[in-house]
Amino acid sequence: MSDIDSIAGLEAILGKAPPAVSLKVIDHVDATARRWLAASPLMFAGFGEACAMTITLGGGEPGFATADAATLRVPRTALDDPALAVAGASFGALFLVPGIGETLRINGRVARVADDSVQVAVEECYVHCAKALIRSGFWTAAPNDAAPATPEAFAAAAAFMALATMDAGGAADLSPKGDPAGAMTHIEGDQLWFADRPGNRRTDSFRNLIVQPHVAAALLIPGSPHVAIVRGAAMLTDDETARATFAVQGKVPLLATRVDDLNVIIRPSAALARARLWPSAAAPADIKPAKMFAEHVRLNKDKGLGARIAGAFVSVPGLMQRGLDKDYKDNLY
Repeated sequence: MSDIDSIAGLEAILGKAPPAVSLKVIDHVDATARRWLAASPLMFAGFGEACAMTITLGGGEPGFATADAATLRVPRTALDDPALAVAGASFGALFLVPGIGETLRINGRVARVADDSVQVAVEECYVHCAKALIRSGFWTAAPNDAAPATPEAFAAAAAFMALATMDAGGAADLSPKGDPAGAMTHIEGDQLWFADRPGNRRTDSFRNLIVQPHVAAALLIPGSPHVAIVRGAAMLTDDETARATFAVQGKVPLLATRVDDLNVIIRPSAALARARLWPSAAAPADIKPAKMFAEHVRLNKDKGLGARIAGAFVSVPGLMQRGLDKDYKDNLY
């Protein structure tokens, strides 16, 4: 088995992240992101301290989380595990909006924990591509209160995962993963495995776990109010046999990830229940992820040549949406 233990080894397989992918990242919560929060009933939140990563869910009525430009506020009562949020911890979050495949990612650091809210100083805000939710069939699922009782069965049935990692400097990141049930995760003995699939090519989580392997993840079965919380130490591999078990549509992923020192807890999520995701509501007509991508490129403080070229590209009406549609169709696996 060939483990990948360096950034150079990772880039030899996946290539370097294109500089343009960072142009969609802004350092504040703009008006388009605040509109996203107003429509979101569910978040995944990862917290990092020292070498420990934890993850929980938050949920409620759409708009339960609010923000101004610099600060995100989440009610403590909205979190399944409010004790995980402590001042000084790094923070990474995914916010979902019913009917929309893209996710909003907000990263930063917990600045203050009051009796009623967690306040996060925002460092990054951007929209993530829709491939994970598309592959998982997330918004087409029917409600189902049942859940497998064992970690092995839950992993086999899961189709969506929020993966929390942390870089060498302690900054947390939360990445969405999705695949058809049976192709996303499986447990062999005391190890959990999952595959790499095409995404936005930032490869943040893989770069992070090379330098800091402790991870946390939330596994979901779309339609179910139950969640499996996973913690362990991750390692990337390009082992052919390991990768072949994740083939979909005849395509084998370039990498697989093994999680050792595995701990899995299956439980109902009060946040998921409050979010009432399924059956899915129609997507809000005024939230357009392609326009958000374009707006965030415009707001990015990088004004170099690459940024100017990207700005010109996204300024053409409809061009960003056509590009996303083609990517989602042609590069899903």
